[in-house]
Amino acid sequence: MPGTMSFDDLKARVADGAIDTVLVCLVDMQGRLMGKRFHAQAFVDSGHEETHCCTYLLATDLEMATPDGYASTSWEQGYGDYIMKPDLSTLRPVPWLDGTAMVLCDMMDHHHNPIPHSPRAMLKKQIARLTEMGFTATMATELEFFLFEKSFGEIAKSGFRDLTPISAYNEDYHILQTTKEEVVMRPVRNHLYAMGIPVEGSKGEAEAGQEELNIKYAEALDCADHHTISKHAVKEIAWQQGHAATFLPKWHHDRVGSSSHVHQSLWKDGKPAFFDADRPNGKSELMDQYMAGLVAYASDYTYFMAPYINSYKRFAKGTFAPTRIIWSVDNRTAAYRLCGEGSKAIRVECRIPGSDMNPYLAQAAMLAAGIKGIEEKLPLPPAFAGDAYEDNSAEHIPRNLRDAQDALNKSTMLREAMGDDVIDHYTRAAGWEQEEFDRVVTDWEIARGFERA
Repeated sequence: MPGTMSFDDLKARVADGAIDTVLVCLVDMQGRLMGKRFHAQAFVDSGHEETHCCTYLLATDLEMATPDGYASTSWEQGYGDYIMKPDLSTLRPVPWLDGTAMVLCDMMDHHHNPIPHSPRAMLKKQIARLTEMGFTATMATELEFFLFEKSFGEIAKSGFRDLTPISAYNEDYHILQTTKEEVVMRPVRNHLYAMGIPVEGSKGEAEAGQEELNIKYAEALDCADHHTISKHAVKEIAWQQGHAATFLPKWHHDRVGSSSHVHQSLWKDGKPAFFDADRPNGKSELMDQYMAGLVAYASDYTYFMAPYINSYKRFAKGTFAPTRIIWSVDNRTAAYRLCGEGSKAIRVECRIPGSDMNPYLAQAAMLAAGIKGIEEKLPLPPAFAGDAYEDNSAEHIPRNLRDAQDALNKSTMLREAMGDDVIDHYTRAAGWEQEEFDRVVTDWEIARGFERA
């Protein structure tokens, strides 16, 4: 049967030679899988208890640089070790790699305390707050990405120029066009399902070569795990087939961007806490308060939904990406969409996150905002109707990384929910990303001003 495996299952499959390698992975700040390849017998003998990694893995950037300014680790502190503690409930086969299994780890210090700024710990903290309130969070994410004709290596050698998508025209819901991509997408769906990730399906999105992968809702931590493993799988399987996949939100200014919408609801005692048949649209008073928190504090946590310079190029009029902090009923021009009918389907869809989000950070931040809305019993403004792109009265989503960094740094709500050290850590991450961009001379500047300036 498809799914995760128990430790006893692993031991049996190691003994009979079916598995010889175990990927022991942490989730870094960027939402990527980092870690080690264990010989399977070594993992069974001792590695399943714990292993170690350098502290810099939670204080680096996309290029694996070692920026200054982090309190948690530095050259002065000698870049010591963290403990990687395998979460054996996440143990599963990796069907697209021969003889391989995978496990996700929680990050600990030498006293076995969680590292507060590690993505899984940040999400677990907000889940624990909800548990104390008697609630369970259910989430689902949509993964959008582009597939390209050439491989990662070929594209890198060309300087990332003349990028050609795998398909030639808008393939939104297009069966013929997506058939051409089945060399990648069929193994993605089947392999992920075989490893216990509840993939529902894939579809073409609103651009040439753009795909969307849909995974069934799950409890928040499982949802983030599913998202992260799936994103890794898409890249790895595309590479195996000689193609490249990108989760860059806006790879060309004339092309539609890629998002990662997050659907969310709260449950209590096995029943949907967002549903009340006697109230308008079937949404409960609790849901009003939760969504009011999402809306009220949207700017505070935008960085966790849009962590890079490129993230903000996606927020453009008429692109299905939101620009205004507005909620509406089944309206894809709004940042927050009330969708679903009936008790079990009613939910909030947040349309702000891009395909580059770290799902642990984004979900943790949304839960923190929703919890604050419940605690403060915030009133929900009336639903917006119409074209949200034309509503100049509503607050704009932070327009760039610099503005989002400033809002993050000043957020009392997030500092209370996550701790000053955590917010300072990610404020520094945002600042470093901006500094790296600011020092680079871009092709656009040269072409625009080389002769004319």
